[in-house]
This record gives sequence, structure tokens and C-alpha cells, in this order.
Amino acid sequence: MKAFLIATMIFLSFAWATDTNASAKSLTTKVDLTQKHLKEQMEREKRYAKEQKFYEGKEYNLSEHQVDPKLVEKVPVIEPDYDFDITDVYRDDEENVTY
Repeated sequence: MKAFLIATMIFLSFAWATDTNASAKSLTTKVDLTQKHLKEQMEREKRYAKEQKFYEGKEYNLSEHQVDPKLVEKVPVIEPDYDFDITDVYRDDEENVTY
């Protein structure tokens, strides 16, 4: 009976030791996973900050590309051709076509 108790205690101590190692490994993998997620999130934040800087446009000087309203008034207005006849597009005879 004593041998059975000693064998049981030895078995349980080995089981507890392997469980402790497994939990330590799982803890390190959780820490590694957390560090990985933190790095990924930091990269996303950097990319977001860069995009926001672009969208805000504070460091861009676009004044040289502005159009003077006086010049816009001088641009001639092109009237649309309302007498367009679509039948000319579908004609087969080339001699009566006007370009």
C-alpha cells in the first residue's frame, strides 16, 4: 500500500511539473502573441497618422495651382450641337456622308 501511495505521489508530481511547464509555455506564447498584436497595431496607427497628414493637407501649398476667376470669364463658351442627326452614323453609303 505504501508503494502505491509513493508511486501515486511521484506520478502526480510529474504531472504537476509538466502542467506547470505547459502553462509557462502557454504564458510565453500569450505574451509573444500580445507583443505581435501590439506591433501590428502600432504599424496601423503609423499608417493611419500618415494618411491623416495627407488628407488634412496642412503641409501642401496648392496656391500656385489656383485659377484666377478673371481668366475663367475669358474662356469662350462652346455651344452644343443640337442638330445632330444619328441617322448619319448608321448609313451604309459613303458618298452622301458629311463630315
